[in-house]
Amino acid sequence: MNIDSIFNIVILIFSVVIHEVSHGWAARALGDKTAEYEGRLTLNPLKHIDPFGSVILPLLLYLSHASFLIGWAKPVPYNPYNFREEWRKWGDAVVALAGPASNIFIALLFGLGLRFLYPVVSISDQIVQVVASIVFINIVLALFNLVPVPPLDGSKILFAFIPYKYRTFTYQLERFSLPIAIIFMFFVWPLISPYIIHVFYFIVGIQ
Repeated sequence: MNIDSIFNIVILIFSVVIHEVSHGWAARALGDKTAEYEGRLTLNPLKHIDPFGSVILPLLLYLSHASFLIGWAKPVPYNPYNFREEWRKWGDAVVALAGPASNIFIALLFGLGLRFLYPVVSISDQIVQVVASIVFINIVLALFNLVPVPPLDGSKILFAFIPYKYRTFTYQLERFSLPIAIIFMFFVWPLISPYIIHVFYFIVGIQ
């Protein structure tokens, strides 16, 4: 494994950690302290690493020369019944959106920085490559998690708009979330992921 691949996996791990911590902070802002009580409102990756999603899967994707690199950390726990009354209906959606929003923020922060600094400041190719990886990986994480299939964040955002009388159907879908996610990841996502490069170029303005 070369140094670039190691950097990419490290960037992925820290990006998914920030993603999960953002869920916890959003829940905390709505009144739920579950993540805080369990010590999960920290950027220490050791508190969040999922052996399969954070290490094994990225390595398998790299070794299989997959066209994309994806992974996840252990979900930050929260209890929607602890949300303040005014957030009971939309709290799940807000907490779910916080994760992808954090990745979008990181992608925009580093991407726009690269876009406007690169033409006027002398930056080494190595730094440009690391920053570009940060932008690209966070775009992937944001868009991947916004897809509305269980257990991804997009499904929780979508389900918040579904009337309660139809929630039984959503619960049934969530029971099969793992096989649904695997099918999506390996058969549908590879068809979508090639278009992410266009979003990347739109943000950084460098080709």
